[in-house]
Amino acid sequence: MAVDYLVIVVYLAGMLAMGWWGMRRARSKSEFLVAGRRLGPAMYSGTMAAIVLGGASTIGGVGLGYQYGLSGAWMVFTIGLGLLALSVFFSARIARLKVYTVSEMLDLRYGGGRAGIISGVVMWAYTLMLAVTSTIAYATIFDVLFDINRTLAIVLGGSIVVAYSTLGGMWSITLTDMVQFVVKTIGVLLLLLPIAVVKAGGFGEMKAQLPTGYFDPLGIGGETIFTYVLIYTFGMLIGQDIWQRVFTARSDRTAKWGGTVAGTYCLAYALAGAVIGTAAKVLYPKLGSADDAFATIVKEELPVGVRGLVLAAALAAVMSTSSGALIACATVANNDIWSRLRGVVKAPSTGQDEHDEVRDNRAFILVMGLAVIGTAIAIDNVVEALTVAYNLLVGGLLVPILGGLVWKRGTVYGALASVVVGGLAVIVLMATHGILANEPVYYGLLASLAAYLAVSLATPATDAAVLAEWRERLAGRSPELPSEPAPAPQ
Repeated sequence: MAVDYLVIVVYLAGMLAMGWWGMRRARSKSEFLVAGRRLGPAMYSGTMAAIVLGGASTIGGVGLGYQYGLSGAWMVFTIGLGLLALSVFFSARIARLKVYTVSEMLDLRYGGGRAGIISGVVMWAYTLMLAVTSTIAYATIFDVLFDINRTLAIVLGGSIVVAYSTLGGMWSITLTDMVQFVVKTIGVLLLLLPIAVVKAGGFGEMKAQLPTGYFDPLGIGGETIFTYVLIYTFGMLIGQDIWQRVFTARSDRTAKWGGTVAGTYCLAYALAGAVIGTAAKVLYPKLGSADDAFATIVKEELPVGVRGLVLAAALAAVMSTSSGALIACATVANNDIWSRLRGVVKAPSTGQDEHDEVRDNRAFILVMGLAVIGTAIAIDNVVEALTVAYNLLVGGLLVPILGGLVWKRGTVYGALASVVVGGLAVIVLMATHGILANEPVYYGLLASLAAYLAVSLATPATDAAVLAEWRERLAGRSPELPSEPAPAPQ
């Protein structure tokens, strides 16, 4: 194991070094939060794929393959479909808005800050829980590596992510995500996948050893697939963690085609995870938990050195999602919640310079990072925490966000009603039907849509000047925001 330990230590040290290097580039708010909006196609594709394919997609995807066979790919597959839909239909318009958060987009579209602050609270809760659930996954990986207890594993992994994210913001996260993308590709697709299939005796032996349902593409069930589409595909369309990566693209063309490449990569990753899990079922048919499949096959079947690289790939998957969710959480907390509350109780300073803005955002990442680590230590049920986050996101925010992009008759009152009614419906139904039930997201989404349509049609249309400014921003003709340098060629 000494070689495996060395691989992991070198990898972690490299992450911290990139955080220090990124700090030297993050000189403005734009550089710190969205990497100066200057990422080219290669960097954009790699980092976008890295953030959406986290621990749930890697460890969880293999676990679903162990439990259901090839149809276990559907969870990660719907994530890829969501990224493809976002990239093809919406990313170009989103990138042209030149904003930092989803709530700022709602303010632009509907006018004023009434929809923005409520949506900011919902989005903050979602990104916080996403970061928490990603951070909890360190316990599984470090337990395999070092046999240390859960709390210490969470503190160790979380502290590294908080450190490099705080130092360099989005530049550090972009650099580390690109390395993590390469490590995941080599570790999971090029090493673990073929080794697992060969160890299981090839596809012929796998078919002979397992029930035919393991090779049924719909074996996981139509209702489960539909729920995955609602939660993960639609969640990809509106999450702050995803949008903040769209904002890093240097052009709308980069956002569209770079995201399409990343989405296609996700589809391949989904199938790979399911196949690895199916192979693990042949090799270890009686594991106590399906989620142990990844760690077991890595620990028992891979040679020294390769094992360290594949575990580094799992660590990379968790870190990429964790860091992306952390900076999204901090950005929403500072820009959408704190800055608005400060504007209410105290007049904001008019002389704040770029250094002050970077310092403030860096402080928010540190504070939110400590909150994430503390919450991760306190929470036991990861699945329920993530389900609550996605249910609130989709049930409360999907309709007003997509409605604002495609329906000009939508109003600020319709958006507010949609967020409140959808969010309350989700909360009540989770309390009555259970957190893991399908009804909360089904009926919450329908209630949100009904409220949006009814209230928008019953209230005055959005002011013509607001819509005119919105159209200018969508077309990319609005002047750059303050502190927003023009993207430099990469």
